[in-house]
Amino acid sequence: MEKATNIKLAVFDVDGVLTDGKLILGESGNEYKSFHVRDGHGLVMLLESGCKIAVITARSSKIVAERMAALGIEYVYQGEKDKGARLLKLIEDLGLQRDQVAYTGDDVIDLPAMVHVGLPIAVADAHVEVKNYALWTTENLGGQGAVREVCELIMQAQGKYEARIKAYLSL
Repeated sequence: MEKATNIKLAVFDVDGVLTDGKLILGESGNEYKSFHVRDGHGLVMLLESGCKIAVITARSSKIVAERMAALGIEYVYQGEKDKGARLLKLIEDLGLQRDQVAYTGDDVIDLPAMVHVGLPIAVADAHVEVKNYALWTTENLGGQGAVREVCELIMQAQGKYEARIKAYLSL
């Protein structure tokens, strides 16, 4: 909780974090992904609370671009094999300190990014090596509510969660 109070940028992997990690491929080469609606709304709430959000993924997918655009996520990096380098560049571009950044991952390709942030997070079904580097592990699996947990943790640590809930009650 203490580390989450300083977070100004929350960064997420896609496959295995925002999705359950399964790649569904159609006969014509179409790729399908399943995103949990509550994870998406958690991202919207976190954005509304003033936190910046980014996704960094090694794969490239039109579906990811469309989903992130629909959620209002400005920083979307696809086809990034070196997630650590991309993350460090983003931190520099935004003028942030590393302890102001959280990164949520699920597999060893996320480790180069996780070691550069103040709050490295693993989803519940992450690879054991990722869990070893994480300071916090979600209770929910990737693509099944883990992202919502991360968003709520940050908002609660910063005292912004209740205000977000009250905003819905006044609609």
